[in-house]
Amino acid sequence: MNRTVEKNRTLLVDGPASVVTTSGKVEVFGLRMNNTQRIVIREGKRLPFAVEEKATFDISLAQKANVEEVEGNTIPPSWNEASEELSTLQNKPITAMVVGTVDSGKTSLCTFLVNKLLQQKKKVAVLDGDIGQSDIGPPCTVAYTFLAKPTTDLFNLQAKNAVFIGVTSPNGAADKTIAGLTSLKEEIMKENPDLIIVNSDGWIEGDEAVKYKIQLAQRINPDVIFFIQQREELAPAVNALGKFRKVLVVSPPLINQRSREKRKNLRELGYIKYLRNAKVQSYPLGWLKIEDSELFGLTKARANTKEASRIYSLLGMKPLHFTEQSDRISIIIGKRRWISTENLKRLEENTKKKVVVIRKGEEEGSLMALYNTERKFLGIGLLQEIEYLRRTIKILTPVSENIAIAAIGKIRLDKNMKEMSAFGEEGQPEFPAFNKLS
Repeated sequence: MNRTVEKNRTLLVDGPASVVTTSGKVEVFGLRMNNTQRIVIREGKRLPFAVEEKATFDISLAQKANVEEVEGNTIPPSWNEASEELSTLQNKPITAMVVGTVDSGKTSLCTFLVNKLLQQKKKVAVLDGDIGQSDIGPPCTVAYTFLAKPTTDLFNLQAKNAVFIGVTSPNGAADKTIAGLTSLKEEIMKENPDLIIVNSDGWIEGDEAVKYKIQLAQRINPDVIFFIQQREELAPAVNALGKFRKVLVVSPPLINQRSREKRKNLRELGYIKYLRNAKVQSYPLGWLKIEDSELFGLTKARANTKEASRIYSLLGMKPLHFTEQSDRISIIIGKRRWISTENLKRLEENTKKKVVVIRKGEEEGSLMALYNTERKFLGIGLLQEIEYLRRTIKILTPVSENIAIAAIGKIRLDKNMKEMSAFGEEGQPEFPAFNKLS
């Protein structure tokens, strides 16, 4: 459909949709639109087309898409002030960190700042630390890239490198997330950037969240922190980060509030993007270094023959595979096997260790990260099967070569790329365990 919008008004378009400006002057997050330039808006995202001179649009809306026209520019004046704040800083490189709650406009502000900086011919990197709503890299990763030209959606960019965290929130994975972001910033610094824009996650409320943001800021060491405040929800974090230069900015008045289900749907679009053209590939377990594999008993902490015999006796059966660690024993059994509650209890009492029982097949759909020997991120995959007797692992992935390291996350996907219950998710057992299998 064609639509004409007068000067000093904004067209808000919710995807999935595409928009072409056929006449007039229009800006999207600081990016000046060219006539005939097509902008594709993915599902769950909203773009503001700010009209500076009467404009005509050619709009295509898919199901669930929406278009709305409002008075004025929805980009808050404080965002322009934030951009000007960066220009006052003299050191190089400048690191700016963006902090805010879920759906406060963090990614939009990052996009706006990047576009303004590119207009000044700056060399800009974006470091994406929002593992639950990753834009630069796949979901469950922290990632970075350099931008060659302005953009309306960071999701369209290609990651230069990433670190797999394996979960959708830093809650419970704070140290791993901070270490990943720190290592990526060090890598960015070697490229001699003018500015680094760090987008953080939306975990901000509560003592643990504030503690995490303090630790993250201490390691990233930003020159300025932009806090996107909607009410007073950021007050504890603002106060706790007293030693850093802080700038409060306003959340856009018509921000697109997404439900937890919609945020999950956005992640699933990310899985689809990074698993496109995937195929099942088989690797001998000896060829790959498998990380975070304790869940499926792939560690090397295997008991000796005498200890194995004792465990078999206590279990009353010989499992398909088992691994003994300092604090637990992982027992892998066939799909139609079972172990009595009494025998499991006896094994725990005798070994003084937690016993985790997993049925073969539970591994299917587990999200994985794949790296080369230099630990360069190659992409993601889905664990399809572990063949314990043949000592092979099957992975669904578009990555076809140079894989040396595979890390297993706590997220599982079904055949339609939909998230299933995460291992260790709140309200779920830490690992799928079966006292009695039917």
